[in-house]
Amino acid sequence: MFATDHVGRVAGTSEQKEPAVLTDSKDERDIYRAIVRIARAMDQRDWAVIENIAVPEATGDFGTGPLRSATEIIALLRNFLDDCGPTQHMIGNVLIEIDENTATSRAYVADMHLGAGDLAGQFFRTLGDYHDSWIRTSEGWRLTNRTKKHNGVLGNIAVLAHASSPDATRA
Repeated sequence: MFATDHVGRVAGTSEQKEPAVLTDSKDERDIYRAIVRIARAMDQRDWAVIENIAVPEATGDFGTGPLRSATEIIALLRNFLDDCGPTQHMIGNVLIEIDENTATSRAYVADMHLGAGDLAGQFFRTLGDYHDSWIRTSEGWRLTNRTKKHNGVLGNIAVLAHASSPDATRA
């Protein structure tokens, strides 16, 4: 550890060290923004955003069983959302814990899925909790795991495009 002066410069140099509190705040902000970007990407069906935030070997479980890659996670989301009407995934009460180069987060999600076609005017809502794991990389914080804990549902699950498939559950 280097001694720093009152403005954070390493003693005897012009190098400025960022105080740990500011580093933690920036890390928390970056992870929070990634959580929100994933939610918005689902609503905009912008799967490349999720692909860029998750590591290729990311794992997950949205209630349908284990997913073993970012490709599998995106395929599941697409299965439910690509042919669904408009959606909105609202994120709140976010808790982030950082341990150097790894982190965990929990965030409430309240989502609304509107029906399309024959199901126009119908809806499906879930209340849940995203439990995420993160790793710091040279590109920033990346998602390594997402598990969704479902707390409640309301409406017609058929609003989700392929909800009649045998593996269907809440998205």
